[in-house]
Amino acid sequence: MLILTRRPGESLYLGDTIKLKILSVQGKQIKIGLDVPEDMTVYREEVYLKIKEQNKQALETSQQDLLAAAALWQKIERKK
Repeated sequence: MLILTRRPGESLYLGDTIKLKILSVQGKQIKIGLDVPEDMTVYREEVYLKIKEQNKQALETSQQDLLAAAALWQKIERKK
């Protein structure tokens, strides 16, 4: 992990398109401004982790559904 020291009003760039600016520091709270391209999505960490978990669950459900559908298909084919 890269650790940088910045004061309020100072900025840093991530690549050519993302600018982070320290807006203020009050005790343990830091306000950060992000200047990112319009087509880039920005999530808070807890939201991002929840989305990843839901996507993982959806993928697992899809595989289970596919197996259940295949089993039903086999039953139908056997009856013919």
